[in-house]
Amino acid sequence: MNMPSVPPDSPSKDVVLQVTQQALTHFQGQKGSLLPILHAIQHALGYIPEVSVPVVAEALQLSRAEVHGVISFYPHFRQTPAGKTVLEICRAEACQAMGGDQLVDHAKRQLGCDFNATSTGGVTLQPVYCLGLCAQSPAIMINGQPHARMTPSKLDRLLHAEA
Repeated sequence: MNMPSVPPDSPSKDVVLQVTQQALTHFQGQKGSLLPILHAIQHALGYIPEVSVPVVAEALQLSRAEVHGVISFYPHFRQTPAGKTVLEICRAEACQAMGGDQLVDHAKRQLGCDFNATSTGGVTLQPVYCLGLCAQSPAIMINGQPHARMTPSKLDRLLHAEA
């Protein structure tokens, strides 16, 4: 599907509805299309705006609560725009065993926010469950770029470079 990427800093309602309709049209008639539709909207807009929910629900003959339930169940989906930088820290067992918990504590202190929140500096902190770098734990991802054998000082340098 070839949908335009829209900056997440508050697209107009018309743009949101256009992107939502494009996703619905692309997946029209396919069984189990809710997740692909939500992924398409988030890919284009950076999050799933509230105004998209009733449109998707009506098109798929679902209740708004059912659509909200799916959005809130999957941690990948955002209901608000992410910050300029998205920091994902692996929370799988291998990364935890190799210092991941200390890395999480450090990141939360440095950013001044918890998971699924955005710092005043524009960094969105999210947990992720396995980046496939278990042999090189602990691992993180910054704006889609994986980094292994992470330490607090390496993390600070990477975040400083992103700023």
